[in-house]
Amino acid sequence: MDSRHSSYTNTSDSPTIACVSNLQVSFNTEDGLVKALKGVSYNIKQGEMVALVGESGSGKSVSVRSLMGLLAKSAIIGEESKVTYRDIDLTTASEKQLIKLRGNEVSMIFQEPMTSLNPLYTLGEQISEAIMVHQKVTKQQAREKTIELFESVQLPHPEERYDQYPHQLSGGQRQRVMIAMALTNDPDLLIADEPTTALDVTVQANILRLIKDLQVKKGMSVLLITHDLTIVRQFADYIYVMKQGEVVEHGSTEHIFTSAEHEYTKMLIESEPKGIATPIPEISPVILKADKMRVEFELGKKGFFKRKTNKELVAVDDISISLRKGETLGIVGESGSGKTTLAMAVFKLLSEGKISGDITYDGQQLNLLSNEELRKLRKEIQVVFQDPFSSLNPRLSVKQILEEGLTVNGLYTDPKERQIKLEKSLLDAGLSANILNRYPHEFSGGQRQRIAIARALVLDPKVILLDEPTSALDLTIQKQIVQLLKQLQVKRGISYLFISHDLRVVKSLCHRVLVMRHGVAVEEGPTIDVLENSTIQYTQKLIKSAFEIAA
Repeated sequence: MDSRHSSYTNTSDSPTIACVSNLQVSFNTEDGLVKALKGVSYNIKQGEMVALVGESGSGKSVSVRSLMGLLAKSAIIGEESKVTYRDIDLTTASEKQLIKLRGNEVSMIFQEPMTSLNPLYTLGEQISEAIMVHQKVTKQQAREKTIELFESVQLPHPEERYDQYPHQLSGGQRQRVMIAMALTNDPDLLIADEPTTALDVTVQANILRLIKDLQVKKGMSVLLITHDLTIVRQFADYIYVMKQGEVVEHGSTEHIFTSAEHEYTKMLIESEPKGIATPIPEISPVILKADKMRVEFELGKKGFFKRKTNKELVAVDDISISLRKGETLGIVGESGSGKTTLAMAVFKLLSEGKISGDITYDGQQLNLLSNEELRKLRKEIQVVFQDPFSSLNPRLSVKQILEEGLTVNGLYTDPKERQIKLEKSLLDAGLSANILNRYPHEFSGGQRQRIAIARALVLDPKVILLDEPTSALDLTIQKQIVQLLKQLQVKRGISYLFISHDLRVVKSLCHRVLVMRHGVAVEEGPTIDVLENSTIQYTQKLIKSAFEIAA
């Protein structure tokens, strides 16, 4: 068992229920032996919320999988390593012991509920099965217990949810179902692995409060794995900071945030995007304008055994925006508010739906242009998406990815000039020029996002649509990308249309902000005015969730 930080006094007499001691884990790979954990130690007391924090690749999830007995067969555990839950040594436990432990005394909530829930079975069937595996109850009793669990996690209309499928729920509702599943057998220890990363700030706040409330009510211990220190400060009792497979510092939450000693910990605490957007000249011309945008989607389609319905969903309702040269307009709101639909409609990238409104780009009315004329303008209007791993072709090298746009548009046909252009785009995106022959899988998430930015830059765009470009990244990488975008904007005079639900990033990057809800513009104005002086209740809720998550 590891000793507590010397300056932290634990007044609780609660027993330690889980202990990780000198955990060393390695994996055999094609490139040789990779040491994932290098002697990690931490413990969890009854009724305590412990946070493991650190960037991607620090070893957080590997250490947690050791607690669950879920390490891959290729994992090699060090001879001196020991992982215990109460009096059970998990490194030597039989599969039968581990099965009895999992879901019964120790449960886990995963990051992405859509991949954890079976899409072929109803929510009720999945929860009931988990209950019946561990408890001697009838099917009807399991059903009643499931509905009670749905109520306890504050899932709306719990009885109706029993017969619904995962795809019929929102992301936040699916995460509540995952929490219900984890609580089926009243576990002593709940492990939450990045439980809110993919959720809106308002949903994120609700989920975290729910976990905290359940912890207090049931006396559970919680192990929270996250890279977001805003969350940790508000909810955790004790923190272990991990870097490259090692615990570099640990202590009470108060101690870590007020008296951190390790430089890496200090860097994590300071990693939140700072500052505001660089002011633009008053005389900057409007480069992109959209008036009275409306987007409707038909909910029913004609086909075999289907009748054409007249039901329509209005995704964007009468919204007008303008964007000046060198300016960033942030579009914010919860999932389903119409942010991306509006932006894709303005950029003429929607392939379906009934779209109306006048769009003017650099003095040209896009509505009147032919497909060929629009194609010629594409090089000036680029897009950077949320997940660079899915937007970059894994079969193409960095060079092929970057020069694809140049080839399509017949630009820089001289090989030497093209090479210089590719290298310059990489350097502008904060990357080395010698990576052209490498492939996307060889890079971290932050590096892949820089490659995606370089792909946009190589065509010298005047406007870039940034669709949640930082939401999947660690806060330290997020800060770097925001700083990069600011520098590029000043250097090249690029205009950004920036979609996000993270108001901390919006505050740092955007000159103006448009708040959307259910397809309607709720509020618009200079970023600081909206974020600091808003009188709109919905905007205030977003702000509170982003900046005062536990308030």
